[in-house]
Amino acid sequence: MNAQELAQKHKLLECIQCGACTGSCPVARKANLNVRRYMRDVATFGKLTIHPQNELWSCTTCSTCGIRCPKEINPYEFLIDIRSMAVEEGQIAPTIRDALESIFKNGNPWARIRNKRSEWLQGLNVKHISQGADILLYVGCTSAYDPRIQNVAKSLVACLEKAGLNFGILGDEENCCGSEVYGMGEKGLFDYLVEENMKIFDKYNVKQAVTSCPHGFHAFKSRYNQTSFEIQHCTQLLAKLIENGKLTFTKEVNKKAIYHDPCFLGKQNGIYDEPRKVIESVPGVKLLEFDRSRARSLCCEGGGGRMWIDIPGPRLAEIRVKDAVEQGAEILAVACPFCLLTIEDAVKTTGNEGKIQTMDIAELASLAL
Repeated sequence: MNAQELAQKHKLLECIQCGACTGSCPVARKANLNVRRYMRDVATFGKLTIHPQNELWSCTTCSTCGIRCPKEINPYEFLIDIRSMAVEEGQIAPTIRDALESIFKNGNPWARIRNKRSEWLQGLNVKHISQGADILLYVGCTSAYDPRIQNVAKSLVACLEKAGLNFGILGDEENCCGSEVYGMGEKGLFDYLVEENMKIFDKYNVKQAVTSCPHGFHAFKSRYNQTSFEIQHCTQLLAKLIENGKLTFTKEVNKKAIYHDPCFLGKQNGIYDEPRKVIESVPGVKLLEFDRSRARSLCCEGGGGRMWIDIPGPRLAEIRVKDAVEQGAEILAVACPFCLLTIEDAVKTTGNEGKIQTMDIAELASLAL
């Protein structure tokens, strides 16, 4: 794609150079990322260059720039196309390359073999989707393989079982959803994953699916161009089950909890109320709010492939933790595996272990079952 094609695709000639994109970007100052200048260089001067690694790969694809743009341009989508050029030319960090290779070979970015994907199920009795389940629980790569996030998957299973839902999983047949593959610019691999995943979903006649990861939710809902199945984020499903009286709680959790809106659930998909309804339904929990919440929520820096590349500088997740502690929160509640990992790490690096606990909403709900 040349500069002119890129300018047309992303409506760059409509850009009024107001700077709202760069001004609202959570990593602009840290990484010297000036997306306004990038777009001007392409649209006005026809200058198409791959910018330094720490700039180009600092973008978390959080979509704040798109939300703030008065001309309804999505600058982060433009950056993803620049990344595509970098991927094609091999100008990527070894950690990004390894993650992409692992997804192609093993169906996950964590360099784990496929037949280990169901190990988290030990001790649980969850059926395969082929055994007559109404809902597919799409577990996701991080929930399946990361030891910390496996507990989120187990907690969600406990909640769905308590509500009497007829659900099943794909087991070792499950593949990466491709959300971060797209964000990293490897669109050929993304298209391959879409094709493979739709084959599996069609094979088992999946009509409803639920996932605990907003990135998978967003990919299935907005990137797959499909209408054959309905996808829900688990907080939407849990809120509905609580509202219908199917999911009830018997224990109290007397804690102050503050909720961090994940970018891919909030900014990208406008889901703000359901996670809060679930938290507020847990007996004994008092819900606190960040000053920067909902559409103003501060990105954790986990999206857009950032789980596989470290950009030097202060971490936004550390700011999040400090703000939560100042508010007097005992639990920092999240609804995304990447948020959980980045924020839990930030609790350690800010010296706040013992002061605040990071928990997924599904874990918080399961405590009260």
